[in-house]
Amino acid sequence: MKQTEPQKDRESLYLEVSTVNGDVSLPLHSSIVLFLLSYTECSSFHVCLVIDQADVLPSLSGLVPGGLAVSDVRREELPGLVRMCRLPAALEPDACFCRAGLAVVLRHIIQRACQLMPGRRDVASLLGFKNTCLKACAESLGLSVGTGVMSQDTYFSHVCQILETFMVSQWTRLCELDIPSAVEEHLRNPEDQMCRLPAAILNLEKRLGEPVKVHNDDKIRRQKLQQQKKSDSQLKGPSSEMESHPNETHPGVELSAALAKLSADAVPSPATRERSDIRKVKTTDLPELEHVFAEGLYFTLTDVVLLPCVHQYLISLQKHTPSTLSHLPLLLRWYQRVQELPSVLRAAKDCGMALLSLSMADPCPLQPENPQPSGAEQEGPKVKQEPFIGGPRPTLTKLQENGIDAVYSAHPCPTWTVDWESLPAAVNPTEGKMSDTRAVRKQQQLNNLVAMVTELARPGHTVVDFCSGGGHVGIVLAYTLPKCQVILIENKEESLVRARDRSAQLGLTNIGFVQANLDYFTGNFNIGVALHACGVATDMVLDRCLQARAGFVISPCCYGFIQNTLKFNFPKSARFTETLSYKEHMVLCRFADQTAVSLPPERRLIGKRCMGLVDLDRSWAAETHGYSVRVMTMVPEGCSPKNNMLVGIPTR
Repeated sequence: MKQTEPQKDRESLYLEVSTVNGDVSLPLHSSIVLFLLSYTECSSFHVCLVIDQADVLPSLSGLVPGGLAVSDVRREELPGLVRMCRLPAALEPDACFCRAGLAVVLRHIIQRACQLMPGRRDVASLLGFKNTCLKACAESLGLSVGTGVMSQDTYFSHVCQILETFMVSQWTRLCELDIPSAVEEHLRNPEDQMCRLPAAILNLEKRLGEPVKVHNDDKIRRQKLQQQKKSDSQLKGPSSEMESHPNETHPGVELSAALAKLSADAVPSPATRERSDIRKVKTTDLPELEHVFAEGLYFTLTDVVLLPCVHQYLISLQKHTPSTLSHLPLLLRWYQRVQELPSVLRAAKDCGMALLSLSMADPCPLQPENPQPSGAEQEGPKVKQEPFIGGPRPTLTKLQENGIDAVYSAHPCPTWTVDWESLPAAVNPTEGKMSDTRAVRKQQQLNNLVAMVTELARPGHTVVDFCSGGGHVGIVLAYTLPKCQVILIENKEESLVRARDRSAQLGLTNIGFVQANLDYFTGNFNIGVALHACGVATDMVLDRCLQARAGFVISPCCYGFIQNTLKFNFPKSARFTETLSYKEHMVLCRFADQTAVSLPPERRLIGKRCMGLVDLDRSWAAETHGYSVRVMTMVPEGCSPKNNMLVGIPTR
């Protein structure tokens, strides 16, 4: 590893270095990033190892791929946006666009490698079907939705999008957060951890045993059936031998399909007509496909993330309690299978990983001999909610009997408006791809948020636009508050790039962009703002503001998708919790979404009342942290069916 000076025209990649009792090492997140850089042979980044003491780089010799440009940097010398994020992080040369978090950074490396080496089929395939591998993380349901009048089809489509994102994020959370954390915890105290297998590892073992679903599985499953029938006929023949049965460690059809996907020289096999008896078999009667790699048949970014983690874990098990390996037969099979890929072996050697050759001949039961306690397989919050019975009136009556009802504060500046006519076109939401009617409503929504932020902001303040989308809120704030620093945070890269392009047209110098899940943003700021943060995203933004002791201006949305998560339980305030059960609170949330203009007026009024109660619960919870909170209505009310605003300032 040769230390080099950073180049101004090269993107920087910041990785953490650990120092414990004088021993220097790389955290798993850093090792995973370096492994991917070697696997993709992508050398377009300058790697900055973040250190707390001098002269640590020699200790990392052999762990950092030799072809990379590397330097060290003290934590206090990190660029501003990087300092506000959890590592790893990638910073573009202009220092105003930062990508943070393991999944986001890894996906960015692959995309950059594909730009530089368009012929690398094995690199492109790492992102999986439709490029969605590890795309949505953890509890990040921060879909920012400009809520207008939705048709039933549009609303249903939005519902499906949220549910799909949630389900994907559970797998992403397991791979990006849970497994690395479980392994690092194990490595810190291996003797204390030997009596039990981590829940995340057991979860992975369970998933490796589940049937595989891929977009072209019907064709592959018919090929497998044909192979099985051929094998059966050979076994029945007089010259057949027992050794001719299919090898469970190397499934024929599945492995062939998986390896073909990775081959740059792969060509379509000649079309062969299936036997008539195979064609007639119903899809439901076809054999299930077996896992080859972590997500199914194909080697993806998930395997890249898991290999350094599983490798370190298996080394520890082999050293301390080798008998425990028998509880993880599917994980061992996966670990051996990834070693059959030459690119994996090359990258492992480049990163100082001496992969183990564990014997697969040892008896390995298909299920753990000692089942773990219930809860080991829990993945976090479940999407399915309890069924709703009846309308909101019993819940509303119960609250009213306990002296609780929606309370709205008067809007302090109902006639205030941004001078849209005098602003450059790139500031105005009418420049976006939306109808004129919706653009006017968007202007009205922005009037309300900008007015409240302007009331709170002071020169030198940092304002964070959470779930920023294409930057409608953040760009207006950066333009109208030139003495404040504005940071846009959004997980969807395409939206954030559009916002950056708009700000570039305006020549804004007081704006920065962070592509990350909310959990990866840890910086201090003065005001947090979010327009129509969906479901629990509102609570995530609110929680982040409370942690930073920052004021907040938040417009909630999609109340019907509020539910208990790993971090949040509902109701949130003590008084609501004493009065309502979780199920009763969910009734409020469900009917808080009944505010569309197409609904009867009486029903909309009930919906508005439910919205006010849900946000009253949120405001009371925030007040226990030393905040003064107002719940108010945007003006005009018709600018959005979701027209509530939570405005809070710390009082101590």
